[in-house]
Amino acid sequence: MIKIIILIYLFTTSILCGTEITLNDKIKQQEILSQSQIYIDYTKKMTITDITRKEIVFNENYKSLLGYGYSPDFNVWIKFSLKNNSPKTIHKILEYGNTLTTHIDFYDTTLGYIEKDGVLQIKKDRKTINPIFNIELKAYESRVYYIKASSFVTTLIIKLNLWDQQSFYNKELEHQFYLALFFGAMAILAIYNFFIFIFSKDISYLFYVLYILGVIYHQSIYTGVLFIYFISSDVFDYVINFGSLAGMMPVLFLAFFSKYFLKTKQYPIFYKILNFLLIVTPIVILIPILTDYWDTSRNVMSLILLIFVLILSIYATYKKNRQAYFILAGWIIVFIAVLLMYLSSKGIFNVYEYFPYIIEVAFISEAVLFSIALSDKINGLQNEKNNVHQELILQKKTENQRLEIQVEEKTKDLNISLKEKTLLLKELNHRVKNNMQMIISLIRLQTDDIEDEHIQNLFITTQNRLNAMSQLHELLYQRDNISYINAYEYFTTLIEGLQETYYEDVNINYFIDGDLQIEQAISCGIIVNEIVTNALKYAFYEDVQGSIDITLFKNDVIYTLIIKDNGKGYNPEVIKKSFGLTLVKTLVESKLKGKIFTKIKQGVEVKITWREEYE
Repeated sequence: MIKIIILIYLFTTSILCGTEITLNDKIKQQEILSQSQIYIDYTKKMTITDITRKEIVFNENYKSLLGYGYSPDFNVWIKFSLKNNSPKTIHKILEYGNTLTTHIDFYDTTLGYIEKDGVLQIKKDRKTINPIFNIELKAYESRVYYIKASSFVTTLIIKLNLWDQQSFYNKELEHQFYLALFFGAMAILAIYNFFIFIFSKDISYLFYVLYILGVIYHQSIYTGVLFIYFISSDVFDYVINFGSLAGMMPVLFLAFFSKYFLKTKQYPIFYKILNFLLIVTPIVILIPILTDYWDTSRNVMSLILLIFVLILSIYATYKKNRQAYFILAGWIIVFIAVLLMYLSSKGIFNVYEYFPYIIEVAFISEAVLFSIALSDKINGLQNEKNNVHQELILQKKTENQRLEIQVEEKTKDLNISLKEKTLLLKELNHRVKNNMQMIISLIRLQTDDIEDEHIQNLFITTQNRLNAMSQLHELLYQRDNISYINAYEYFTTLIEGLQETYYEDVNINYFIDGDLQIEQAISCGIIVNEIVTNALKYAFYEDVQGSIDITLFKNDVIYTLIIKDNGKGYNPEVIKKSFGLTLVKTLVESKLKGKIFTKIKQGVEVKITWREEYE
C-alpha cells in the first residue's frame, strides 16, 4: 500500500513539476534541454510571476536543440528542475549554447534571483563565447529554474548544457583557440592577397580580399567574438540591427570576385544577368529593414545571387574555363556551409552536434581553394608571358639580323661621307690658315716701311692676333678629331712665335692638362696672346730673369686658366683703357660666359674661369 502511495506521489510530482534532472559531479557535460519543458508566450507580456502563479501548461520537449528562425513576435520560456542527490554541494555552469540570442533571463525561483545575458544585455565581466549562468545546489537540494529567451533581430536558437567548472573552461579555452586559428588564418590570407593586388593591380584580388574580410566580420558576429572582445555595449544595437548584412557581404563580394576572375564577358547572357543582380542586391541591402518582408527579401536575394553564381561556375566549367574548376569547388563548399547554417538556425538539422567547426573549416577550405586558383592564374599568366617573351626574342633576333645588315650598309655610306667631310674640313682649315698667313705676311711687309714706333707696334699686335687664329687652323688641319684641340700644343706654338717677336730670354712654364673645344680655343688663344704679349713687352726689367707661368686645368665642367708673371706689375688706373685688356674682358664675358680676376702683387696674375658648355 505504501509503495502504491509513493508511486502515485512521484507520478503526480512529475506531472506538476516535469522531469527532474539529477546532478552528478562526476559527469563533465550534461545536455538538459531535452529534459526541459517549453512554453511559448505570444503576448510577450508574461513575467516570472505570471509564469509561476498562473495555470500555465508547459509542453514536454525531447529535442536537444530548438531553432525557431527569425522570431521577433514571441518569447520562449524554458522550465527545468535540478536535484542534488549527493551529500555535498555541487557547483555547475549552465551554458546557453547560442551567442546571438538578444535577450536571456535566467530565474532561480528558490532564491528569487534573476540574471540577464544576451547580445543586447551582455554581462560586462563575461569572457566566454556563449552566455553562462552559475548553479549551486546544496546536499539533497532540488530547485526549479526558468529561462526566458527572445531574439527580435537574429534567429532564435536554444541549446542548454550543464558543465562542471573545470571541463567547461577547458572546453571554452579550446574553442576560443580554434576560433583564433580561424581568424588568424583568414587575416593572413587577406593580407597576402591584398599585397598581390597592390603589385598586380588585378581587381579580382581586391574583391577577394573584401570577401575574406566579409567572412571575418560575419563569423565574428556569428561566433560572438565581436561582442566579447572588440565592440562596446554602446554600439550593440547598431551592429545587431544590421547584423544580417554580414551574411550578405561575403556572398556579394564573392560574386564580384567571380565576375572578374572568370572573365564573364565571354559569356554575354550570364554577364548581363550577373550585372543586374549585382546592382539589385546592394539596393536591397541598403534599404532600411522595417518589416519581416524586407528581412526575408534580403535573405532571398543572397540565396538567388549565390545560386546564380554557382550556375555560372558550372557553365564556365562546362566551357573548360580552367579557373572555373577552383571556383566551382569553392562555391559548392560555401553553398553547403550556408545551407547547413540555415538548417541549424531552423532547428531542422544540428550540424554542430557532429561537426562543431564545420563552418570555419568550410570557409578556410574555400579561401585556400581560391588562393590556389589565384596562384594558378598567376602561373598561367607567367607561362603566357614566357611564351610571348620567347616569341619576342625570336622576333628580336630576326629584326636584329635585318637591322645589322642595314647598319652595315648605312655605316659604309656614313664612313664614306665622313671621310669626304673630314677631307673638306681639313682642306678648309688649310686654306684659311694659308690666307691668314698671307695677310700676316702683307702686314709684316707693311710694318717694315713704317717709321712711327707706335703705329709699328699696333701692326705687330694685329699680326700676333691673326697668328693666334692661324696657328689654331694649322693644328686643326693636322688633326683627325676637329671637335677638340690640344691646349698644350696650341699654347706652346703660339707663345714661341711671341717670344721670337718680343723677348726670348723669358722662362715660360706650362702646367696644362686637358683639351679645349674649338669655339673656346679661339677665344683662349687670343686671350693668351694678349696677356703674354703685354707681359713680354712691359713686365720685365732687362737685368732680371723673367718668368711666366701658364696653367690650365678642368674640374668637372669648370675650366680654369691662370697666367702669372714675376714682373714689375702695372698701375690699373693708368692703363685701364687699354684695348688689349678690354678685348680680353670682352672675350671672357661675352664668348666664354666666364669670369676674370686680376691680382697685381709681385707681378701680375690673371685668373679666368668658365664652363665647358655654354650658350
